[in-house]
Amino acid sequence: MKENPLLPTTESERVEFKTLFTNEVIVSLVAFSNAKGGVVYVGVADDGEVKGIQLGKETIAKWINEIKTKTAPAIIPDVEEISAGDKAVVALHVIEYPIKPVSTRGRFYKRTGNANHLLSVSEVADMHLQTINSSWDFYPDPNHGIECISIDKVNHFIERIQQRTQNNIGIPALQFLEKMEVIRDKKLTFGGYLLFAKDYCVISDVQVGRFKSEITIIDSISLNTDLFTETDEIIAFIKKHLMVEFIITGNPQRTERFDYPLDAIREIVVNMIVHRDYRDSSGSIIKIFDNKIEFYNPGRLFGGITINDLLTGNYTSKSRNKLIAKAFKETGLIERYGSGIMRIRRICLDYGIKEPVFQEVSQGFKVTLFKEKISNKLGDKLGDKLGDKLGDNQESILAAIRSNPTVSLSQLSKMIGISQTAIENNVTKFKKAGLIQRIGPAKGGYWKVNDK
Repeated sequence: MKENPLLPTTESERVEFKTLFTNEVIVSLVAFSNAKGGVVYVGVADDGEVKGIQLGKETIAKWINEIKTKTAPAIIPDVEEISAGDKAVVALHVIEYPIKPVSTRGRFYKRTGNANHLLSVSEVADMHLQTINSSWDFYPDPNHGIECISIDKVNHFIERIQQRTQNNIGIPALQFLEKMEVIRDKKLTFGGYLLFAKDYCVISDVQVGRFKSEITIIDSISLNTDLFTETDEIIAFIKKHLMVEFIITGNPQRTERFDYPLDAIREIVVNMIVHRDYRDSSGSIIKIFDNKIEFYNPGRLFGGITINDLLTGNYTSKSRNKLIAKAFKETGLIERYGSGIMRIRRICLDYGIKEPVFQEVSQGFKVTLFKEKISNKLGDKLGDKLGDKLGDNQESILAAIRSNPTVSLSQLSKMIGISQTAIENNVTKFKKAGLIQRIGPAKGGYWKVNDK
């Protein structure tokens, strides 16, 4: 028995306290197994006070056997008996289980923060598909066969790939779909149906409206077709309702400037189409207002990613719909997996408009794009301090720091799209000129922009 250990003082993502061994201990072990692993300390109260537990000769063996028989697949924790003063505590350790999900008494749990989350049917399915490196859209659609897709649309898809790659595919359409696993064992997949649906597609419902107020709609479209067509028609409808100004330059032709960056709109729409949860019965909704555009999609962030992960770039890309994402990447509509949010933020900063807002709303994900411009006076003032006109990257760095004072240099590098060395050089220059200053330590501090 280990003597006088340093026991954790609070529960966390990987620590749980229980005063007694009950079914709740097994629930926590299952939740840890379906997440990143963890430890249940039996004999410790919720507030961290060591209560201790009475152990008989066969107590631990009985616990292990109960855990084994009440879990599927069976999990067997590592056991550590701990002596905390004159009290005994038992630590039950489990690692992340390789083949998920693990259940207890027919229910599935996952550790989220310091609580156990009961998984829904779709979350159970997603967890299993991630474990076997697959996704829902790769599976055969029992309701739609190959006759339900348009060969003309498939051929157009192939043409787009050939134009992008400058290579001739040279095989018939259906054979190419088999090669891409859009058709598997002579059966059409869910993803294949969504990508190339011939007629009305009930599960791809998208509603787009131009609103004068929250309840007044002046124009709208309803789309239920293949995903490539939906992408094009959504972007065309939004563009129709944007304001445009003509900028006179030294060139013979005037330059058009829309009140929103079209590249950001395109990126958001593509992300909506590709990452939506098509198993959800609700549809995607886009609302165009006078001062903002709201994009709502069924399906919360996938793969345990949080909003903070998105904003910092501190995550590994995981796709809910791998087949659909692969098809969009083949046509060039997706440039790089997992970089969409950073690119949207960068585009908005470069365009001089307020940074978009990303939210999880109910069982979906919402992006709000704003028309509001970032004042150019800041750049002028800071440029005067620096003794030179600010470059585009420098303006983007300062705008990013203003919007997120705790941003790190590595995060700035990802957001702006330049090397961390270039970021460091610019930050050093800004600090010497008194444009910015660091308040507090490197970790835990924040930036202050001196724009007065």
